[in-house]
Amino acid sequence: MTTFALIGAGPGLGLATARRFGTAGHTVALISRSTDTLDALTAELARDGVEARGFAADVLDRESLTAALRAAADTLGPVEVLQYSPVPRADFMKQVLDTNADDVDAPLAFSVKGPVTAVHAVLPGMRELGRGTVLFVNGGSAVRPNPNVAGTSIAFAGESAYARMLHDVLAPENIHVAQLIVPGAIRPDAEHSSPEALARRLYEIHGERDGFRHYSEPLPD
Repeated sequence: MTTFALIGAGPGLGLATARRFGTAGHTVALISRSTDTLDALTAELARDGVEARGFAADVLDRESLTAALRAAADTLGPVEVLQYSPVPRADFMKQVLDTNADDVDAPLAFSVKGPVTAVHAVLPGMRELGRGTVLFVNGGSAVRPNPNVAGTSIAFAGESAYARMLHDVLAPENIHVAQLIVPGAIRPDAEHSSPEALARRLYEIHGERDGFRHYSEPLPD
């Protein structure tokens, strides 16, 4: 049995994807800063018959993130699927002319250093398995920079570049790296961008292993 590791566990998309991969037979490692959130999600998944465990870590703390992912693999089994989808903080959303050099430090740590740390933690296990999937979930500003959310737009561009390079260099090792762009808000009533619809899409991307960038729905004009 292999593990689906979710960085950015929460009650919306995180829970839906954990349930989708868990019901497909993966054990689930949930990673979040909040132990209360982790306890609630593991209890919810247990009611669905999904074996899950929470590991507290902050994506801005590289040591804690590495330790959480290694503990997940040691406890639950090797990580075959990694999803990186933590929600950016509100203070990353300043207008571009109000964003100074210090303001981009945290967004870059969140969306670039965090993914680099996570991938390095799980890559040895994927190589041992001979397969793996890394899924990045980003908003529309990853492909269409938005001057009203400058910190996130800058950081998502770096995350996208890193993910694309991984896609190219890891494909020969049967490790598929893909990005799902969600142009608008994730809402329970959205046809293509509800948590459940996105979870199904992410599972399809994992199974089909075709292409790098995918969209939950077209970017608005």
